[in-house]
Amino acid sequence: MVKRYISKFYMILMFIFLYAPIAVLAVYSFNSSKSRGAWGGFTLKWYVELFNDRDIKSALYYTILVALLSALISTIIGTISAIGIHNMKHKQKALILNINYLPILNPDIVTGIALMILYLSLNLKLGFLTMLLSHITFGIPYVILAVLPKLKQMNKHITEAALDLGATPLYALRKVLLPQIKPGIITGFLIAFTLSIDDFVISFFTTGSGVNNLSMVIYSMARRGIKPTINALSTLMLAVVLGLLLLINKRSSFDKKHVKKVGK
Repeated sequence: MVKRYISKFYMILMFIFLYAPIAVLAVYSFNSSKSRGAWGGFTLKWYVELFNDRDIKSALYYTILVALLSALISTIIGTISAIGIHNMKHKQKALILNINYLPILNPDIVTGIALMILYLSLNLKLGFLTMLLSHITFGIPYVILAVLPKLKQMNKHITEAALDLGATPLYALRKVLLPQIKPGIITGFLIAFTLSIDDFVISFFTTGSGVNNLSMVIYSMARRGIKPTINALSTLMLAVVLGLLLLINKRSSFDKKHVKKVGK
């Protein structure tokens, strides 16, 4: 009994430690006073000032554009790769999966520097293209890991039956295989999109002048001194990422319930 209360107390302390700074940041984004030590009343002026900032608008444009393009391309490449890996033999599959884990386990700073050196050695000018390629690179492994479980759950004989009944491989892929793994594809897309919006380190090393995302703008603003607009910008980014994560979790729970109903 005592152990249970101690474990609950420990868990509460852990969550307070993790989320109290975020809560303070969100609350002070509505503080009319510039001082972080006093509450001056509720206001939305920092959000209005935020969207009147040209640098913020430019960063938001590049952030959304890179996130959408990289997530879309990563999802296409990752889905095709996952199907290929799923059909490999056991030893080949294990080898490729271990290689796939490397970008995930590798520190972001190492990945960022390695990609920067690669682009410079290829005489690629650092900018929008290099940032996009970098986001695609670290998004693909997550898509593969999101799609593979759905391929394992799928009955492989359904695709074979479609081919035996005269369907072409492309038609079977489009009408039989993809609909069954669609939840994993959508989850992979959302994860890649979320990671792209949230990335700073890799973007910092692989982009050039004139192309910044929101996380880089926050970093540059913080170096000049903490302004209330940073709180507003951080709160908006937190809301977007939190919304996407809730959507991913909701879809995952919906898929589990759907599988249970089908099983019954």
